[in-house]
Amino acid sequence: MTLASSSTDIASIQQLYETLTRSYEVARDRLGRPLTYAEKVLFAHLDDPSSEPFVRGMSYAQFRPDRVAMQDATAQMALLQFMTAGLDEVKVPSSIHCDHLITAQLGADQDLQSAEVSNKEVYDFLKSVAAKYNIGFWQPGSGIIHQVVLEQYAFPGGMIIGTDSHTPNAGGLGMVAIGVGGADAVDVMVGDTLELKVPKVIGVKLTGTLSGWCSPKDIILRVAEILTVKGGTGAVIEYFGDGARSISATGKATICNMGAEIGATCSIFPFDDHSASYLRSTKRDEIAELATRYCHLLQADPEVEDNPEQYFDQVIEIDLSKLEPNIVGPHTPDLGRTVSQIGDEAEQNGWPTELSYCLVGSCTNSSYEDIARASHVARQAIARGLKAKVPLLVTPGSERVRRTVERDGLLAPLEEIGAIVLANACGPCIGQWKRTDVTEGVKNSILTSYNRNFPKRNDGLASTYAFIASPETVVAYALSGTLKFNPLLDALDGTVLEPPEGEELPVSGFEPEGSGFITPPNDRASVTVTIRPDSERLQALEPFEPWNKETFIGLAVLMKAAGKCTTDHISAAGPWLRYRGHLQNISKNLFLSVNNAFSKRPGYGICKVHNQEEPLPEIASHYKEAGMYWVAIGDENYGEGSSREHAALEPRYMGAKAIIARSFARIHETNLKKQGLLPLTFADPAFYEHIGPYDTIDILDLERLTPNKAIDCLLHKPDGSTESFSVNHTMNERHIEWFRAGSALNVIKQERRA
Repeated sequence: MTLASSSTDIASIQQLYETLTRSYEVARDRLGRPLTYAEKVLFAHLDDPSSEPFVRGMSYAQFRPDRVAMQDATAQMALLQFMTAGLDEVKVPSSIHCDHLITAQLGADQDLQSAEVSNKEVYDFLKSVAAKYNIGFWQPGSGIIHQVVLEQYAFPGGMIIGTDSHTPNAGGLGMVAIGVGGADAVDVMVGDTLELKVPKVIGVKLTGTLSGWCSPKDIILRVAEILTVKGGTGAVIEYFGDGARSISATGKATICNMGAEIGATCSIFPFDDHSASYLRSTKRDEIAELATRYCHLLQADPEVEDNPEQYFDQVIEIDLSKLEPNIVGPHTPDLGRTVSQIGDEAEQNGWPTELSYCLVGSCTNSSYEDIARASHVARQAIARGLKAKVPLLVTPGSERVRRTVERDGLLAPLEEIGAIVLANACGPCIGQWKRTDVTEGVKNSILTSYNRNFPKRNDGLASTYAFIASPETVVAYALSGTLKFNPLLDALDGTVLEPPEGEELPVSGFEPEGSGFITPPNDRASVTVTIRPDSERLQALEPFEPWNKETFIGLAVLMKAAGKCTTDHISAAGPWLRYRGHLQNISKNLFLSVNNAFSKRPGYGICKVHNQEEPLPEIASHYKEAGMYWVAIGDENYGEGSSREHAALEPRYMGAKAIIARSFARIHETNLKKQGLLPLTFADPAFYEHIGPYDTIDILDLERLTPNKAIDCLLHKPDGSTESFSVNHTMNERHIEWFRAGSALNVIKQERRA
């Protein structure tokens, strides 16, 4: 393979389009019907388009992605696993993006300098691994992974996987872009396939056009309200229609990015004139021309758009002309209403109506168009002599965007009304925010243009009520300082704000990407990767033990999650990000934010060793020391949220044998399987209520574990009584092989030794 590059090679795209031409004919012949656009891209990436099983929502298939992208927090564990495979280089183009470890506090320059000092050990490790194994390395400050991928690597018809749940951002340029755990990324980097259940396809027909205060963000907020946080699970969301063709490429990326919040495998828009314009503006004219020549393959077949109900598993229709700006939250991204309703609803529910902070940016909304529209609102405020009434933070998506919006005079108005510009990084969106104005227990509301708003997500405070809106709406509310404001009708200083305007793309084009990319050296064999034995940040991985053919008897119930249990609840981010490369240390945060049905305090439970209430990580540690194995109980959509595989690695490391839930989020369920844990669902979801704090569980007859067959379990009560119940699973033969071997990585090692 040639050396890693800061862009996608045009020859590889040409080769893919030739494959797409052939695979399309195979797919039409096999399926006997017209194809959605998502199906065309998926078929082109099947390991064997002629024979690979392809039944939506049923069959597992093997895919060959074009690229792997990793952010610095999840890359550590992924690369620690990859290093054990014994290869000289990655087998597909891959890149590392340093965006997650920069803490927002003082402003861009100071925060970046601080991060480079505090994270030097991790950055040096990632840089050396990239150099040794031919991986592209984007330095701190280069930008948020998904914005950089969109600018540099994304292209219509491609397939990318990334170790971050918002990887689907690239669907805005017509890619099948899927968030995965690190173990899935390792599979692809070592040259194996990506296994994926063939997704269903939900069609979203967009009609009309956006106007006034409405933006692409309001489209996905409305879709989230319709589908809820689990309505897209196991599906691709494919957008189509005249309304879809009216949206900018970066606007489409915003919509695809937040598809992660509804559990979708990915979201995708077809190639159109806006896609071509964005490619040309980012200096990828050759790709634009090539995609234009193949545009008939980079969209759904005409029959699909004419009769969508015949070809999609579900169809949603939204008239963009009738949309109003939305605000969602608190605590979940599917609790929505319009800006005209939020004030009254907040008062009725006792949510703080006065805002304590407003924040613009994140991988979802940090494009040139986003900053331009937000800046237009700021310019109106300046003309009226107004300033933001609450602190306002602004995050550009990449150094390329930052340099361009600065050149075009778009940052200065935001700074003039009081905004602080942060580093080109994730920052407060993922909890990397050193907030000092409030403390835990002080109820306060913040409004962001981010993607997630779970309790503690942004600032680590359960007492913060986080709401989400578009960037321009956030700036308007920063000027008013209260949720009781309606920017469509209410005046500021006697005048109602005009609807925001902003160029879709810079008239003078984007500035070059700068010097943030490091190409691997030609002499990679001389590069040494070292991990200090006494490091608190990095730790070499030891393989998990294989299943020894025992039946799991007397598993303690560590906790029972009550309600929403995201990967943030299971393995918190924020200050814990510093330990993402050290499994032993990061396991000290296990379930620290979980609302356990057996305790009034989040993150606490009953320790059966000491017969007292203790923090859940300490209980797990005591069980591990005592040789006690355990099980955790989950509610609906257990593990929703980010792709972090630490939420699977930590339970495995601390002695869990299974997670039994009412239902699972897709990525987390896969991550559990990869690490040799059993992800099981109650055959009768109501049995969840039967589980008590002192119960133990037997998981029986595992030697007969087979696909599509329920597993018998026995619940033991403290009084000696028992209850039988059944659990289901989605494991195929390959997944069961991972379980028996101890992990998917153990299987890879066995196969490479054979």
